Amino acid sequence: MTLRLYDTATRTVRDFVPRQADRVSVYLCGLTLQAAPHIGHLRSGVNYDVLRRWLQAKGLEVTFIRNVTDIDDKILVKAQEQGRPFWSIAYANEQILAEAYRSLNVLPPTYEPRATGHVPEMHELIARLIAEGHAYPATDGSGDVYFDVASWPAYGALSGQSPADMQSAGDAPDRGKRDPRDFALWKGVKPGEPADASWPSPWGRGRPGWHIECSAMCWRYLGPEFDIHGGGLDLTFPHHENEIAQSQAAGLPFARFWVHHGLLSLDGAKMGKSAGNALDLAYVARLGVRPVELRYYFAAAHYRSRIDYTEDNLRDWAAGYRRLEGFVQRATERVGAGGPGEVPAGFVAAMDDDLNTSAALAVLQEYVREGNNALAVDDAVTVRTALAAVRGMLDILGVDPLDPAWCGGGRTEDLRDVVDSLVALALEQRAQARGRKDWAAADAVRDQLKQAGVVVEDTPQGPRWTIGEQD
Repeated sequence: MTLRLYDTATRTVRDFVPRQADRVSVYLCGLTLQAAPHIGHLRSGVNYDVLRRWLQAKGLEVTFIRNVTDIDDKILVKAQEQGRPFWSIAYANEQILAEAYRSLNVLPPTYEPRATGHVPEMHELIARLIAEGHAYPATDGSGDVYFDVASWPAYGALSGQSPADMQSAGDAPDRGKRDPRDFALWKGVKPGEPADASWPSPWGRGRPGWHIECSAMCWRYLGPEFDIHGGGLDLTFPHHENEIAQSQAAGLPFARFWVHHGLLSLDGAKMGKSAGNALDLAYVARLGVRPVELRYYFAAAHYRSRIDYTEDNLRDWAAGYRRLEGFVQRATERVGAGGPGEVPAGFVAAMDDDLNTSAALAVLQEYVREGNNALAVDDAVTVRTALAAVRGMLDILGVDPLDPAWCGGGRTEDLRDVVDSLVALALEQRAQARGRKDWAAADAVRDQLKQAGVVVEDTPQGPRWTIGEQD
């Protein structure tokens, strides 16, 4: 392997060597389902999908786990506010999330476990921690169980913090804790909580704390030790710090690499429902930006960088993608689609350098320029070579315009056929008008198509049309 990744635990870019030579195991912290996803959540899906595709392109079999948290304080609050079962809120938002990922061509995970399906594994881990002296049941009658932070000397190493400088964990009243920094592994049922939001346990009815969920699901699907743990930079503390502490204290080696992605901000603030600045896919669609263009916008930035969202910036990247798409379409008309080809050495070097997609796109642009120049002089051999390389690179990023995910299938393909036929009829009428030199009628057809979102371009090979703005 020549791939190098930034590891949060060591704060270095280092060689990635998988535990097994031919396969990689990845766990990504998914969404807590108190609300529908916003585009900041979707950046995470795209970033790790690019990592996964690159690992697969290097010949590795990838086991990719992305969980969902379907029981949580925030979900219970929503349930009480809306007068609905907590699980109905979680399930509805899970379906919206799945559809959003599909629309962005994010590959489905190998498994997508729910927290509520892994309570027995959580009980086993908690029992281990109590037996080893790293956890304790509260003595205040709450039914809570806490991790003893002071019992784990390495606590704070992942996030680079000193326990002496930490404040209360804030996930339960301090009265039942030995130390305010101790965090909840199990939360005893409280008055007023829904009856179906608790499970029996050796410590009384209750529900899991947030952090123990991921440790249990990592263990269940990837074993005691696995290759990569991913998530947003904001999860480094306390969530991932707590995960690694409780897992290793229970005797699990846990993750070999910690790979965190940067956040999406709006007006300098992290995007989120609580901040009131969350934008969703419907909002992006109203801007006239397609899902493939949003994915390109996310993939273009280095995964560890912060993206400062603005509408103008998003539209600029969308226009940039349409130029790439235009080359692929023109080249395909000239030499045929072929298939995604082998990616150039410069692209490989950039991706192996901590997934440097910015540098990888510079290589991509070079091949597009070469292909466009070849189209101008009708050099079919060079066009074919450039097209294969461009499609290969776009395929790694998940934005190949000829990928069936973007071309459509089933009902979408049926509609495309209908649109093709209608546009062809309009273009025939335009050609007839031009043939009799009725330029006003020909221009009227073109203008009507443009108003409908269909842009006509006259080429030496005849008129061609695209949907969207012409650049």
